[in-house]
Amino acid sequence: MKIKLAITIAAVAILASCSSREKEYVRFGGFAQGTTYSISYRDPEKRNLQPQVDSLLNDFDNSLSIYNKKSIISRMNDNDTSVAADGYLTECFSYAVEVYKATNGAFDITVGPLVRAWGFGLKNKDKISQQHIDSLLTLVGMEKVKLVAGKLQKSNRKIFVDVNAIAQGYSVDVVARYLESKGITDYLVEIGGETFGKGLNSRGKAWTIGIDKPYDGNVTPGEDLQAKVELPSGKALATSGNYRKFYVENGVKYSHTIDPKTGYPARNTLLCISVIAGNCAYADAYATAFMVMGVDKAKEFLAAHPEFEAYMVYSGKNGAFETFATPGFEKLILK
Repeated sequence: MKIKLAITIAAVAILASCSSREKEYVRFGGFAQGTTYSISYRDPEKRNLQPQVDSLLNDFDNSLSIYNKKSIISRMNDNDTSVAADGYLTECFSYAVEVYKATNGAFDITVGPLVRAWGFGLKNKDKISQQHIDSLLTLVGMEKVKLVAGKLQKSNRKIFVDVNAIAQGYSVDVVARYLESKGITDYLVEIGGETFGKGLNSRGKAWTIGIDKPYDGNVTPGEDLQAKVELPSGKALATSGNYRKFYVENGVKYSHTIDPKTGYPARNTLLCISVIAGNCAYADAYATAFMVMGVDKAKEFLAAHPEFEAYMVYSGKNGAFETFATPGFEKLILK
């Protein structure tokens, strides 16, 4: 009886503790960058930081959104010499150069003209021909652009810088830093599916992230999951895939991930890849680069770079899903 009573008291104490912890969490969501965001954090003061976060994301949009004609990056793409880079653009550009070099050009923010030509940008799809692709490839390559004293120097005025493949992840880092500045140490930031988490959730456990099954038509995040992952504290997870942003023309599927070297949408067996990295800008950019590389080259890169963990889903010989996880990622998958 004493043992049972002790167990009961302990269980009640744990439940009370969880309940108390749950009450300290603040949750809110909204819209930004053409997608949704959600934030959860532990704050005994119960501060609602949504107005500040919304303001932060608005400033971010005014810096890096190619869909905002008045943003700094849009004005630079329009060759407005009076505009100078702010801190967001400067740091994002620096990350992009780093990933470009590390991936031998598989990640390239000058791919903008090709993205637009294939109908995934600001205008309708061009009439595609090899001659047209070859002409656009002359505008692609990070060696053709430099950021010097806040000014974007381009070797050709038609070069168009598109940071969409890294900016969303980077925005997650920006919000996470803001929460840190407010003394918050238990939180999860999610923007458009890209995430960064630190500390524990309201149940006192690691933050859990779902990875969607990468089949055409799975358009509702979280509805049909491929895997659930425990996110290590202080790490980011971003996923890139070809099952949501694509179109089919004459029986051929064209995904939004453009190979900067060929000028065509990447075509390989890799359906999606989730990357865990020290920040979300890296996770986002490398996930895109791996989609361009394909399964084998991505595996080679990951083997040589243990600072990244990854989980990929790809199409096998018979069309069935096959998966690969780095050893570190495998340990994080909830069975």
